[in-house]
Amino acid sequence: MKLFKLTVFIFLTATCALSAQQISDHALGLRLGDSDGFGAEISYQKSVSISNRVEIDLGWRDSRNYDAFKLTGTYQWVEPLDGNFNWFYGVGGGLGSVDFNRWPDGFDEPDGGLFLFGAGVLGIEYNFNIPLLISLDFRPEIGLIGYDDFSDNFDFDIALGLRYQF
Repeated sequence: MKLFKLTVFIFLTATCALSAQQISDHALGLRLGDSDGFGAEISYQKSVSISNRVEIDLGWRDSRNYDAFKLTGTYQWVEPLDGNFNWFYGVGGGLGSVDFNRWPDGFDEPDGGLFLFGAGVLGIEYNFNIPLLISLDFRPEIGLIGYDDFSDNFDFDIALGLRYQF
């Protein structure tokens, strides 16, 4: 079993090394998405190797039932597709704060608090010949600790990203 794991590790490492391409050192921009309400995130990407990067997003979500701020971090693997197209995948998590807007009778105070969640990411991006990167990604999130009505369910987050590379 150890030999099998070692063989798989060597194969994956060699595959990544052969298919790796240069990704920008830094990228800063916006991630605009919809997950139970419109949300915008300030997004920063930092390369950690030739085909890996870390992405940090600070965002705001708005819905009929709540307002939330989230800080999300993901570690991503970037693979080339064709020409300037790449696809990427990764894993991470985050924390946030939520304020519920439940005022059915006009007298209840909204409640809220902190929550923690796990996240994955899968997406495609196009790297223009100018320092612009556009992406479409899917980031599923699942609540780990927090409010039952907000973060303990499985959440789909689809977003369009526009980033300046430097």
